[in-house]
Amino acid sequence: RSLVRSSICGARLAAASATPRPTISMDNSPAVPFLPKPKGLDESMPGYAGFDPFGFSSFMNIKFLQEAEIKHGRVCMLATLGVLVSEQYTFPFYSGAPKLARAIHDWGVGQGCMVQLLFWVCMFEAIVGVPAVVQMVSLDSPRKPGEYAFDPLGLGKTPEAFAKNQGIELINGRLAMIGIGGLLHHEFVTGMTPVAQLTSGKIFP
Repeated sequence: RSLVRSSICGARLAAASATPRPTISMDNSPAVPFLPKPKGLDESMPGYAGFDPFGFSSFMNIKFLQEAEIKHGRVCMLATLGVLVSEQYTFPFYSGAPKLARAIHDWGVGQGCMVQLLFWVCMFEAIVGVPAVVQMVSLDSPRKPGEYAFDPLGLGKTPEAFAKNQGIELINGRLAMIGIGGLLHHEFVTGMTPVAQLTSGKIFP
């Protein structure tokens, strides 16, 4: 009997001393559970994750923030692909270009091709990008963030397909923004291109 009583008392003491599990409220952010849910974000938004730890959506136009995220995601998806592809293949007229991102940037500036690229991007932004964003933010235009009526593959023919691919684009864009930062950081630290790092077994700097 004494053994049974000791076991019961021990179990009660263990239960009493156990640390209670923290409860997550429905009003907390799904991305950062210890922070409150951002009030400026609508759960029906494409790619909603409830992530706004600095509260930008509370004092900035949400359409402008969406436009910025989509644009940066698209640029970084192209950049990630460009870093990996250019390491394996370059056009014959770029045969003398270096492989590392910083070196090829400086080489491109010296050759003039980066200056041309900057010029045409600025022209596109001045003629198309800036007016579209100003109209969307200031004039209550029906234009959605990131929408340029560019869908050559017909991925958004139906509202369902359009909504699905909106989410896919945002997720891949967010991943690419992190990915290109990682690729360039490793290039700076190791002095090697991404594929060369992997094939040489030098995964860690």
